[in-house]
Amino acid sequence: MRLLGNVLWFLLGGVFMGLSWWFFGVIALLTIVGIPWAKACFVIGQFTFFPFGKESISRKSLHQKEDIGTGTLGLIGNVFWFVFAGIWLAIGHIMSAIACFVTIIGIPFAIQHLKLALISLAPIGQTIVDKEVAAVIRQKEAEDFVEQSR
Repeated sequence: MRLLGNVLWFLLGGVFMGLSWWFFGVIALLTIVGIPWAKACFVIGQFTFFPFGKESISRKSLHQKEDIGTGTLGLIGNVFWFVFAGIWLAIGHIMSAIACFVTIIGIPFAIQHLKLALISLAPIGQTIVDKEVAAVIRQKEAEDFVEQSR
């Protein structure tokens, strides 16, 4: 089912938003200073091409520790990202979601575009993993929270 969803997604518009992510990645790469943003763009661009079966999670949750992208520098990086590229990618995903919502059959694609719009606002500190891995991490975080609450 994931394969079918990914193929339909790619053919019915996912390719355009994925290329948009890669476009902003190339621009960021050309500035040299934007190399961390470029890496995020290429990873999330790949996710945008084939999003079904994968999920975006915080690297802090995945590795159980902060890194340069999940701390203060990541926050500052996300502010710059939001101003220069994030808002434009979010608008693209929202417009694509509206187009998908109009067709009743496109509602699952519209929901995926809205998820990607949220990711596009602050991608630094995020990583893409399989849905199963994300579920295990969420379960572990929930167990840790319950344990700390006792």
